[in-house]
Amino acid sequence: MSDALASMMRALFTALLAALGAAATPAAAQAAEPITRFDGNAPSGRYAFPSSTPKDLAELARGAGDTVAVTGQLFMPPGEGKVPAVVLLHGSGGVYEALLDFWPKQFESAGFATFVPDMFGARGVSSTVEDQSAVPLAADMADAFGALRLLATHPRIDPQRIAVMGFSRGGIAALRVGVEKIIAGQKLPEGLRFAALIPTYAGGCVGVVRLVVKPGVFSASPILFIHGDADDYTPIAPCQDYAQRIREAGTPVRFEVIPGARHKFDSDDLRRHYLRGAVLVKAECPIEIDVEALAAFDRNTGARLRGADFQQAVRDCRATGASVEGNRAARDQAARAALAFLREVFAR
Repeated sequence: MSDALASMMRALFTALLAALGAAATPAAAQAAEPITRFDGNAPSGRYAFPSSTPKDLAELARGAGDTVAVTGQLFMPPGEGKVPAVVLLHGSGGVYEALLDFWPKQFESAGFATFVPDMFGARGVSSTVEDQSAVPLAADMADAFGALRLLATHPRIDPQRIAVMGFSRGGIAALRVGVEKIIAGQKLPEGLRFAALIPTYAGGCVGVVRLVVKPGVFSASPILFIHGDADDYTPIAPCQDYAQRIREAGTPVRFEVIPGARHKFDSDDLRRHYLRGAVLVKAECPIEIDVEALAAFDRNTGARLRGADFQQAVRDCRATGASVEGNRAARDQAARAALAFLREVFAR
């Protein structure tokens, strides 16, 4: 083969690969223009919506933060009537396969729509496993409220029957979007709020993401905790204690314990992985935040934590290393629990 012919063949082969790559890339992967409301009976697909990136809880409570367009995947069930919807919030590893396959299929079987926002992509981050500050935790909640606003405009979605289900880090957001002070700061349309909250192997039960619980802090929207009792990333005991405190303060709360399940039990990967660099908070961490005063306290002593004392408490609470493991029986149990809970809540 002559050099000229070889060069031409290489060029043709390169062009073919490029064409195949373009053909294999779905249109959904292209950037979407942000919208504030759905135009007509919008089908399943990718949609971008306006959100913000508040730096902390104070900015979130004021509805502040730099603007950003966040993209999410909408899954609509067949039919024409009004349907409930569930917003699925990913954890520190970003959007994963079960959020785009297993969970939407479970909810579609019950006639629910689902929406999966990518809370990291628009901010140029793929994971926060080793650095949770890479995306402010408050941004997750801003995205959840942005998704709520958008879904409420869909002609087939009942705005009074939209729930949120958050996984791990997303569980922090799933809990906090039920906090009255935070809801008030979002300036939502009259009466719009999440009808139910499902924190799943949730963060937020210990440390600087745990709130002081007293009557009026959490809304009346029912909460279902779903948690494995073998979880060493977000241990179950602090979440059981937190759930009990929220229940005693007046919010309807249930707790589904999944025996033997570890963190991220809904993953398709059934192998156990040890994440050496994963940052976590010790189960005995006493820090909690008063959302009204925006101040930190030691839960054991009642003392307010400021300055060096607060920083030392944060350091003392920090640990690294945890395991994750998919478990099909566990996620099936979780799906049954979530569906039964939402059917009851949405029937009211």
